[in-house]
Amino acid sequence: MLSSSTVMPRTGDRPEPARPPLLQEDASGRPMVAVVGPTGSGKSDLALQLAEAFQGEVVNCDSLQVYRHFDIGTAKLGVEERRGIPHHLIDILEPDALFTAGEFARVGRDAMARISARGRLPIVCGGTGFYLRALLDGLFAGPARDQALRDRLGARERRRAGSLHRVLRRLDRAAAAKIHPNDVPKVMRALEVCLLTRRPVTELFEQGRAALTGYRILKLGLLPDRDALYQRLDARCAHMFEAGLVEEARHILELGFAETIKPFESHGYKQALQLIRGELSPREALFYAQRKTRNYAKRQITWWRREPGLVWLRGFGEEPGIAEEAVAQVRAWLG
Repeated sequence: MLSSSTVMPRTGDRPEPARPPLLQEDASGRPMVAVVGPTGSGKSDLALQLAEAFQGEVVNCDSLQVYRHFDIGTAKLGVEERRGIPHHLIDILEPDALFTAGEFARVGRDAMARISARGRLPIVCGGTGFYLRALLDGLFAGPARDQALRDRLGARERRRAGSLHRVLRRLDRAAAAKIHPNDVPKVMRALEVCLLTRRPVTELFEQGRAALTGYRILKLGLLPDRDALYQRLDARCAHMFEAGLVEEARHILELGFAETIKPFESHGYKQALQLIRGELSPREALFYAQRKTRNYAKRQITWWRREPGLVWLRGFGEEPGIAEEAVAQVRAWLG
């Protein structure tokens, strides 16, 4: 578990000048807005505009932006780009720290409570759907990780790609339907729970979850045209390599962190490591980073389409019309 000293953001919790509270709790709870969508859809831009319009503070919901040093490949906003708006849960961990969805839910709820206590609007922003689900719905108290079992499952998957998902489909068809076969970590965890408890993970997931209480929630989802999104993602990947993604990966290695740490498994950084090792040329590294990023965006869209109660905004977050629509939605929702 994280100590209290490791979960505090480097920015966003500094004392601020006193302001009159903007938002008050009503009978339905304290207000909270979530801005979600696929990578590259402009979530950060929209969150900033909503924060400026409604005295909000941003709570990061991206599983990579919690790590220090991983900046270029995560499209992390620099301090100067945040327009003076407090941001929480960014740069709170060293890259080799273990950070689970359950831990995110705990520190995320703490951050939201502090924001609400100041009379400000918590704006949860990010594309990691499982983190948002943990934050809002809670997680079941599953068994601890069994490394020996995981090693055996990993060896099986390396011998026959896709075999773990096929086993999960036999043990828990509902869970298998919700997890993409290529998302091996989630497949492995679901299978691990099934094997250790001898019960379907879907059945366990419905029991004992501590859902978020005391809040009324508006979820805004960005959904740009897919071709336009893919073009943007290709251009963004190219810019990341031009801006020094490979050099950033080298610097992280020079700091003493291993190639096997979790953030290096993400798109862009994985290809940067392959380039450093001489396994890919610069052209190949960019090609595979672009393709993997597009595939990831497609999976995110599939995930968010299943999210209940999502209000869709069909464009990029920085588009004036989309921003105006979002502001209108929040204003009407606040009443």
